[in-house]
Amino acid sequence: IKPRYLQRMKPLIYQIFTRLYGNQNTTNQRNGSIEQNGCAKMNNFTAAQLRRIASYGFTHVWFTGLIEHATQTDYSAYGITSDHPAVVKGRAGSPYAIKDYYDIDPDLAVNVDKRMKEFEALVKRTHQAGLKMVIDFVPNHVARQYHSDAHPKGVKDLGEDDDTSLAFSPNNNFYYLEGQTLHTEFDTERCAPQPYREYPAKVTGNDCFNAWPSRNDWYETVKLNYGVDYLGGRQTHFCPIPSTWKKMTDILLFWAKKGIDAFRCDMAEMVPAEFWAYATEKVKSHYPKVQFIAEVYNPNEYRHYIASGFDYLYDKVGLYDTLRAVITDGRSASCITGCWQNIDDIRDHMLNFLENHDEQRIASAYFAGDARKALPALCVSAMMGNNPFMVYAGQELGEPGMDAEGFSGSDGRTTIFDYWSVPSLRKLTAAKPESEMNADEKYLYNYYKQVIHLCKTEAALNDGNFYDLQYANYNRDYGYNCDRQYAFIRKADNGQTLLIVANFDDKSVHVGVRIPVHAFDFLHLRKGITSATDLLSGNLQTIELKPDDVSFVDIPAFCAVVLQLQNSKTR
Repeated sequence: IKPRYLQRMKPLIYQIFTRLYGNQNTTNQRNGSIEQNGCAKMNNFTAAQLRRIASYGFTHVWFTGLIEHATQTDYSAYGITSDHPAVVKGRAGSPYAIKDYYDIDPDLAVNVDKRMKEFEALVKRTHQAGLKMVIDFVPNHVARQYHSDAHPKGVKDLGEDDDTSLAFSPNNNFYYLEGQTLHTEFDTERCAPQPYREYPAKVTGNDCFNAWPSRNDWYETVKLNYGVDYLGGRQTHFCPIPSTWKKMTDILLFWAKKGIDAFRCDMAEMVPAEFWAYATEKVKSHYPKVQFIAEVYNPNEYRHYIASGFDYLYDKVGLYDTLRAVITDGRSASCITGCWQNIDDIRDHMLNFLENHDEQRIASAYFAGDARKALPALCVSAMMGNNPFMVYAGQELGEPGMDAEGFSGSDGRTTIFDYWSVPSLRKLTAAKPESEMNADEKYLYNYYKQVIHLCKTEAALNDGNFYDLQYANYNRDYGYNCDRQYAFIRKADNGQTLLIVANFDDKSVHVGVRIPVHAFDFLHLRKGITSATDLLSGNLQTIELKPDDVSFVDIPAFCAVVLQLQNSKTR
């Protein structure tokens, strides 16, 4: 229930890799089949499980990998065409190699023939738990052997009317390499017993315009044609509206009709912004509350894609990369200031995170090696703005992601290609999760829960003003180290004022934080000695607020304090 005092609700997203979340099979055979290693099902997300996620503080769940994708598992008995193993990554396959945009992945169903009904029931349970549902929309590429056997009557399949003799035509859904056969000989084991044949070869999803994609290319996918002639000087052919635009918009409308609240759009910047303006307008004219989240990595394109209808964009190359460098490489915490300054006019549109399925786990040997080291970054990322924040399932227990599952090696990421059972996810989906956790996991779990709850319930963190204090603390006076501490204030219209100081250092500190005169004027702060409650720990501190002078605070190692000033209103 939205508290009365909040003018808006900060979106707090829980990303779940659906195939893994709830799989209690502990066999974990490398390159194992679904029969050997098991697979979570949509029905695992019971009403009780979804209520637990909601009670943790999340407002949205992103169910990753729901739409049917290419796989090495044989579902031909259910009328689903088998995929050639040479163009499938891993036994389970990549959820970003979509095989049928109009269907649910059969791996996720208890009764494969009724997979769509099980999905519709999941949507209903998710909404009944008070959560909004996010699913993937993969617009740039599809599986090599894409074929929809579930599309609505009268809908033409992608590529069905293509003229394959043309490398490019605005009427084609795919790009073709004239007179060339696709070569995937780099993976001879999975070519047996018969090699995969594709003629003419289609262009690979990551814009590989030749018939010899490498192992590092997205060779299992083919790129969709939105009317851009890449080999013809990138000339655009958007009038009349290309066939692909209409077909992909119809797919969005199909899922929106089923009650989807938001689409996370994979590699959105590889698709023309003009298409997004067309598609988002069409969808929102029918379903005005549906939101669009873009995976965009080019800051020069941020405003272009927001103007094209996106509600939120990944803040990856700005805040995420900076916080990772502060945690791991000793980069100065003062660099955080530049992150928000560069996108100050669009800050409410940026989606913050510290983990997702593409990035290495914080606790992995490739990142921090210890999940606690990122707790100050958690507070900064989640609390410095009114924009959304996302957690990847397992992050809240310090999942290291160091298993070598099969196609996915030991790279610090949780596999998206293999059937597997993840220890942290088994604990999270147990009947009594906390009873399965060790002391370190309980600490992390409760710390994350406290942060998420504060972001959900505190007015200053939902729609308050933000004031960066770092510029006033470069002189390293009174123990404050601007390289390892980062301080800011959040203040709500109702008067609630929070002084937040993150400590990236490996030792506890007692530091003086200088609050400039301008902050007192801009935020209408009260001077004087006051008690301050740390909303994270419940501890009381006494601080003195004086313009252009320091206020002393105590901060544990690898932690933060969220000090609610007692002379301000609560909630």
